[in-house]
Amino acid sequence: MTTAPDRTELSRADILPMDDYARIRAAKRRELVAVKKNRRVAVGPSATFHFESYETMWFQIHEMLFIEKGGEEQVADELRAYNPLIPKGGELVATLMFEIDDSIRRKDLLDRIGGVENTITLEFAGETVVAVPERDVERTSDEGKASSVQFIHFALTAGQIVKFREPGTRAILGVGHDQYAHMAVLPEAIRAELTRDLR
Repeated sequence: MTTAPDRTELSRADILPMDDYARIRAAKRRELVAVKKNRRVAVGPSATFHFESYETMWFQIHEMLFIEKGGEEQVADELRAYNPLIPKGGELVATLMFEIDDSIRRKDLLDRIGGVENTITLEFAGETVVAVPERDVERTSDEGKASSVQFIHFALTAGQIVKFREPGTRAILGVGHDQYAHMAVLPEAIRAELTRDLR
């Protein structure tokens, strides 16, 4: 997959006709597996962070259009929904998914972790960056139930970017909810990959 680290937004011109996409879909999916390999971090037993990029959003939009077959009318909606998840140069953006196969256990966890999107941090080199959730819709219900999918942004200052980009920097991704408190050290390959999103 051709990488586009300097691209921060998809336009209508980036969207292929679905017949063309169908011909390359399998190959693009294989390429994306390699891209995502170093953009995925498990934190605790049930939470996985998928750090997004131009490439992952290009694929996501094409998949939505291919599967839902909404035609031209759907294109603008998908661009509007997914463009905010492409890093803009001073941030890392992640989709956080709480994944539990057992539906009863999954409901029990989500019922207990309302507001979890406000407890996420990235720590490195003496810095703590608190994640800001995407505000497209509320991700915690009035009853206090968390959504199983969260979209979050880590906005870094210029000085923090310099520190994060330093080879060998130890970075810790954490969820600090009192009902789900876990941390994970980013492997060096993942930290290095994520520096592509920062300029």
